[in-house]
Amino acid sequence: MTLFVGPDGHERCKWSGSAPEFLDYHDTEWGFPVVDDTRLFEKLCLESFQSGLSWRTILNKREGFRRAFDGFDATKVARYGDADVARLLADASIVRHRGKIEAVINNAQRALEMVESEGSLARFLWQYEPADDEVAEPQTQSTSASSVALSKELKRRGWKFVGPTTVFAFMQAMGLINDHSHGCVRRDAAEKARADFKRP
Repeated sequence: MTLFVGPDGHERCKWSGSAPEFLDYHDTEWGFPVVDDTRLFEKLCLESFQSGLSWRTILNKREGFRRAFDGFDATKVARYGDADVARLLADASIVRHRGKIEAVINNAQRALEMVESEGSLARFLWQYEPADDEVAEPQTQSTSASSVALSKELKRRGWKFVGPTTVFAFMQAMGLINDHSHGCVRRDAAEKARADFKRP
């Protein structure tokens, strides 16, 4: 797989060089394991908003999303009503898509149910970390058996805009797999972080 040579001379995943704002995201976040429920909920929501759009669009609006959705505090978002939907549809700092906005509110309610039944979002989501023999060569797939299974279970529990491709992108980003390219300067760091990570 072709790599991108960064400004420091090190090779990285090719996609990290396709926009200036991708470099820091790639180096410090993407592929590193996350246990914090708020961050996990935020990322599922942002991946849902990305559906049909580019990640660059979402990343550039991430701070706007955070302001608009109370930092993705599921307890607060779950209480949103019609006035909040109207407010969000008028907010140019986010993607103004009624279906996706309403899905975030619905998913916040489902997230609270999951915390009640499972103990935490993290505890539930990390059950779907794929076995080593399921993981293909980095960045050669857009879904996996685990992402299909997780998507199916989320939908069964009433979540929306969580198809297998959206869920796979979430798993890549949140470190449930290490999908950094072989030869990428951050692959070993992500692998060490995963090895040291205490699964919930």
